[in-house]
Amino acid sequence: MSQDKEILTLLVQGNSQRHIAAALHVSRNTVAKIANAVKQYQLQPQGLLNLTEEQMHKQLFPAEELELQPAMPNFSYIHKELLRNGVTLKLLWEEYVDQYRTSSKPYLRYSQFCKRYRDYVEANNLTMHIRHKPGDRIMVDWAGTKLRLGNPASGQASFAYLFVAVLPFSMYCYAEAMPDEKMASWICAHIHAFQYFGGTARLLVCDNLKTGVICNRKHEDPLLHPVYKELAAHYNTALLPARVLAPKDKAAVEGTVGNLTTAITARLRNSTFLTLKDLNRAVAKELDTFNERPFTKREGSRRSVFLEEEQVYLHPLPTAVYEYADWKKATVSPDYHICVDHQYYSVPYQYVRKKVDVRLTGTTVEAFYQKTRIAMHARLTGKRHQYSTIAEHMPQNHQLYSLWDGKRFLRWAESVGPSTEQVIRHRLQAYQVEEQSYKSCIALLKLAETYTPQRLEQACALALSKDQAPRYNFIHGILQRKLDIKEQDTQKKLSQHAFIRGAAYYGGQYHEK
Repeated sequence: MSQDKEILTLLVQGNSQRHIAAALHVSRNTVAKIANAVKQYQLQPQGLLNLTEEQMHKQLFPAEELELQPAMPNFSYIHKELLRNGVTLKLLWEEYVDQYRTSSKPYLRYSQFCKRYRDYVEANNLTMHIRHKPGDRIMVDWAGTKLRLGNPASGQASFAYLFVAVLPFSMYCYAEAMPDEKMASWICAHIHAFQYFGGTARLLVCDNLKTGVICNRKHEDPLLHPVYKELAAHYNTALLPARVLAPKDKAAVEGTVGNLTTAITARLRNSTFLTLKDLNRAVAKELDTFNERPFTKREGSRRSVFLEEEQVYLHPLPTAVYEYADWKKATVSPDYHICVDHQYYSVPYQYVRKKVDVRLTGTTVEAFYQKTRIAMHARLTGKRHQYSTIAEHMPQNHQLYSLWDGKRFLRWAESVGPSTEQVIRHRLQAYQVEEQSYKSCIALLKLAETYTPQRLEQACALALSKDQAPRYNFIHGILQRKLDIKEQDTQKKLSQHAFIRGAAYYGGQYHEK
């Protein structure tokens, strides 16, 4: 059923024009146009619904039949003319308009001219001639033919996969053999390609492989792999996946893959390479030969056109090379740590039991919650089950103990006095696990804030004269009862009344000189 018939059917059913426009996703003017035509020509809606679409349209809009039809261009001629250098659809449309401007016959507007040409191309299964701009895009893909690697140790052969990148304006290309088609190899090959070209393009056109594109439905935006998106953002380029089952969207790289299969893969078919490094050395040599080869139908070679016309249009490379990163999901445990590759990293305790995204590079671990980074650590290596904990991530009551260790307690005690240091040393050694003594050490050293460091030192000295390893309660009791002050007073009195005369005074056998 045509749209006109759907609108007329809903009008007959008594629906409002606003409701019909919303239901059929058309403008209210379109609905009103049909309703007004029925009233203007006093037509019977039921009779119109029994007519064909063309007949109904003639009954509703008879004036349109009197209008002159626009002159149709010769699209066969247009398609051939587009093969010529410098010829564009805009230029051909202007020539078409000049042909009919002076006559009374109407002509197509530019948008309709382009649409009719595209319809002609699709109807005749032709290829539209796209003239690429210099430095506008880079097309990438894997070659279908594998490269063979020998293994003398096992006697079994393995395979390498050829990555290809091409600049469609100059057809200058890059190729590299990779051990597999996984994400790490895919990203590494892109980085090497950008370095080989000396810059990046505005667009990065790829196929719909899973390492780059997670999902690409017809009427939806493609869902791109986060690592691939991160690479594109780092190099200031935009990802443009080709349509599904539409190799013409990246025809330049498809054609180059075929050419390189002959120029590289076929030429190396009888050679044996023991390592990937040796293979890539041979690939680079053949690649240089391929890029230097003169064109058959135009002047210069891929390299000369690239250097003379395209290189200056590339975007400059960033100062830092992109570092490949893996992304994982993790749940924050009750102890505000996440477990990644059998190592533990802290995140703010407010995110306990939340699911976070973890970005892993060779040197760092980053945690993200709702696309916001909440933690960053240096990556732990070596033995498993190590902990990296940042004090700010802990609750306040946990931070109190996390900041201390035995050496810090000893430094604090040493600032008070030697007796206090001796007491703290005994407290640290009194438990099987050192951390168990931290609570009593903090309590004991904080007595200096209440009773002054001098009194604490005197109390510790007095306690040590009574007990080799005095506890907090014993020392606290001395300070509360002021026994340290009484002991000091006693010592002063003894020093004031002590006998200080020497042996010579009493006439002993040995007299002091």
